[in-house]
Amino acid sequence: MPIGVSRSTALVGVCVALALLALVGQRLAQTGASREPEVVSAPLEPVASRPARALLVVHVVGEVRQPGLYRLREGARIADAVRRAGGARRDADLAGLNLAAPLVDGVQVLVPARGTPDAPLAASGSGGDVPSTPISLSSATLEELDELPGVGPITAQKILDYRTEHGPFGSVDDLDAVPGIGPTRIEQLRDLVTP
Repeated sequence: MPIGVSRSTALVGVCVALALLALVGQRLAQTGASREPEVVSAPLEPVASRPARALLVVHVVGEVRQPGLYRLREGARIADAVRRAGGARRDADLAGLNLAAPLVDGVQVLVPARGTPDAPLAASGSGGDVPSTPISLSSATLEELDELPGVGPITAQKILDYRTEHGPFGSVDDLDAVPGIGPTRIEQLRDLVTP
């Protein structure tokens, strides 16, 4: 026997069924969908600071406005040391300096006056005393070369490196091939060294 349902009751039943299906479908869609990852905040660690560049201490003397001890950053040049000492005086002979030469800790930079070609340009930290007898470029030790006026430990090592690579010096003029030694320096050393 057929059950008699009014049209309005059937319509309400269909609406309720559709609402239930919509809710169930929404629930199923949420559980099946991928969730976005949770953002977790982590404490920030401090960024390591750059290592400080080493400082060099040099003694600038001679024809500069403010002679004295100066601290300069590693990699500084003789020109930086002269500038730091207030610049050169009018009677300074800057042509006698290799302004592009790198500085070494403990070096003395002497800015010569015009008319004093025999003045050392940069004496070594060990004193820069003039040797009593000429030093042989082909057999001198690092320490002996370091004692020459205007030759510090770095230039002395360059002389040794050149000698190792090219053999004994044929003449004092061969020093021109050593990096950092120019014609002015060769003339200062000419009477102090032998090939």
